Amino acid sequence: MKLYVQLHLLIFLLATTAVLGQLISLPAAGLVAWRTGIASLAAAAWVLAIRRQSIWPGRRRAAAFFGIGLIIGLHWLCFFGAIRLANISICLAGMATISFFTAFTEPLLEKRRVRPFEVLLGLLVVAGIALVAGFERGRLLGLGVALVGALLAAIFPVLNRQLVTTGGDPLMMVVWEMAGACCAALLLYPLLGGGVPLIAWQGLDWLWLLLLALVCTVFAHAFHIHLLRRLSAYTANLAMNFEPIYGILAAAMIFGEHKQLHPLFYAGMLTILAANLLHPLVLHRLQKTVPAPQ
Repeated sequence: MKLYVQLHLLIFLLATTAVLGQLISLPAAGLVAWRTGIASLAAAAWVLAIRRQSIWPGRRRAAAFFGIGLIIGLHWLCFFGAIRLANISICLAGMATISFFTAFTEPLLEKRRVRPFEVLLGLLVVAGIALVAGFERGRLLGLGVALVGALLAAIFPVLNRQLVTTGGDPLMMVVWEMAGACCAALLLYPLLGGGVPLIAWQGLDWLWLLLLALVCTVFAHAFHIHLLRRLSAYTANLAMNFEPIYGILAAAMIFGEHKQLHPLFYAGMLTILAANLLHPLVLHRLQKTVPAPQ
């Protein structure tokens, strides 16, 4: 129970990410570059000044962390890009397909068999997305970008779980992964920046960026990696589908997005929620039917 409370605290923080992303005036690539750059420096400062440790994990691990960071950077470009192209609710609905993709990516990367019930639950999520897409056609580009982001998000937790269960330090991983994500955003900035200068902050952008970088990135990302020591990537990602519920409620309260959405959008979201609730029940029943070792 304590583990799931911690997981939902993390999900709440990740849902806050979408709200902060909407508040920041920068284009998606600039937002990701600043967020990850600040996060990498803050995590490095913590390791060096508080822990009094080196931030160099060795060439092979540094390359692995940095490479995963490139994937994370592309994921966040899709995430915030989808918010810009559609809205928070559509973006988070698209991201809820992570569990469907993870049902395939985790077995592939961990070299185990696909679990049929995870695929079926993933298809239930897809049915929910079909409802969302069918009644929000004016925002299909944003939904498509969110789906690409969901595919990327189905890859990096599996890789992170492999590294953290073999001795990877979560905060050290944040240092290098956020550096990789920052590089991905900077490399693509000429294409995705819309001609807006990288330093073109407005109003309270500096405050929202600091909250996004320190609380929703350094803390939340390190905490997520830590939880992967005790959870499968599929279980963690399926629970992450509660992020749209929290995020859509926040978007309704803060930005009034509920007025823009078709009522059947919520039928799709309830379908996605049903998949989340069914997964632990089915997994528990299957574990009970497996004979105990003699």
